Amino acid sequence: MLTLSYPEALLMIGGYLFGSIPVGPSVAKAMNRGDLRQQGSGNIGATNVLRVLGKKAAVLTFAGDFLKGAVPVAMARHLSFREGVLLVVGFATILGHLYPVFLQWRGGKGVATSLGVFSIVAPSVAGIGVVLWMIGAYGGGVSSVGALMAFGGLPIVAFFIADCPILIFSCIVSLFVILRHKENIRRLIQGKEKKISS
Repeated sequence: MLTLSYPEALLMIGGYLFGSIPVGPSVAKAMNRGDLRQQGSGNIGATNVLRVLGKKAAVLTFAGDFLKGAVPVAMARHLSFREGVLLVVGFATILGHLYPVFLQWRGGKGVATSLGVFSIVAPSVAGIGVVLWMIGAYGGGVSSVGALMAFGGLPIVAFFIADCPILIFSCIVSLFVILRHKENIRRLIQGKEKKISS
């Protein structure tokens, strides 16, 4: 069982709080566009920002959410923490995005933040995940298809090119992200899921 030292536990808590930063809503407020959660799909991620605020705001949101995942884990690596600690910090950061304390626990779906975490703990896995997302999202024009392809494929990719801890981590994170897309899956089955440009 992994036990954390005091500094490691502090970084884990810091990762959760960092992950809780509401990038999308902050971008909307900075543009004087009100509460993002009351517009479009109500989601705080880059896809809804794209529909509501446009491409530049969506790029800012994706970059911010990606960095939320990457920065705490990069800090843990810089401090020479163990791989297990990096994964714990990364998972705490993802949970912060999914269930942010600053938004009454109503967060995003975790795609960009999770990819940010994987970019540090398993860059090759992250890179293939991005390719899968692009194929799914831009091939069919539906962002959720890209997310489901990416995180459905991550454990398979990790099985072939990563070690056991990364494989287990991939399975856990993918499960959370896919569960957050349950409404998207329902709409896909019904043929009602909106395209990226809709």
